[in-house]
Amino acid sequence: MVKKGERRYLTGAALYANLKDYLLTEEQLNENNFPRPNPEKNGSAIFNGMIKKAVCDAFRRVCCRCGKVFTVTFSGKHARKEECNYHSGRVLEQKVPGGLEKRYSCCEGIIGSAGCQVAKLHVHDGRRENLDGFMKTFIKSPPFDGNYGVYALDCEMCYTTQGLELTRVTVVDSKLQVVYDSFVKPDGEVIDYNMRFSGVTEDDLKNTTTSLRDVQAVLLNLFSADTILIGHSLENDLFALKLIHDTVVDTSVMFPHRLGLPHKRALKSLMADYLMRISQDDVGGHNSSEDAIACMELTLRKIKEDKGRKR
Repeated sequence: MVKKGERRYLTGAALYANLKDYLLTEEQLNENNFPRPNPEKNGSAIFNGMIKKAVCDAFRRVCCRCGKVFTVTFSGKHARKEECNYHSGRVLEQKVPGGLEKRYSCCEGIIGSAGCQVAKLHVHDGRRENLDGFMKTFIKSPPFDGNYGVYALDCEMCYTTQGLELTRVTVVDSKLQVVYDSFVKPDGEVIDYNMRFSGVTEDDLKNTTTSLRDVQAVLLNLFSADTILIGHSLENDLFALKLIHDTVVDTSVMFPHRLGLPHKRALKSLMADYLMRISQDDVGGHNSSEDAIACMELTLRKIKEDKGRKR
């Protein structure tokens, strides 16, 4: 919580001004694979960062869980049903006699070992195919106090025939109040609800009529191009929202992994270390409200600590 003596730099225009020191540069936006405007096609995005090798075929996809190539029909459905055997955890490095050893965090299996999880079908994230329909936040008239707004956001996604698609979005303000929260109906046919990570179920979306376009309309009204958006690996959320936005603070950059990119610390690790709080994602998947609030709290804490060092 923000204490009375800290309000002068952790709220309002002062917070907005202080956060400018933590904004990602254009180089950082690119190397962290944020969606960037395609100069050759209006409403389309490009990704300049690290993307796995593409499969040059309109009917083939690379499974983003196990790495296998699978075939789809014209509508994006699987041409052949095949189980996906994969590891759900991150690759961790640890020192052993003679060098480094890499193991999966989910089961401690070594790299190259058979997957410890089984899904009914392969899935892809759509970052090579689903690049249209992007909107860029608008430039708006400057507010009288210079505060264009500061918000943290988090999204949940599922796998569909079109790739990763939005299923829920939550936006919180600097006072940790939820200002927008909505389930979202994907455009494509759902292949995997990604329950292990998203926490969004089939029942949650059963009566949902809100579309991605509806969400974009709300957020483009709430944000301007100069609004500071905070998140953890926010490039994934902006991809799901199909938003192009440059004024970004990312907690995965603010609290970097000791090995540097492409390694990133997990949000639940930062929550445990800095907020002394256990994430709920191990019991029912992520909660977008919890994660958005955690990102805002981490950012406020970082500002407070850095201010204290300068005194």
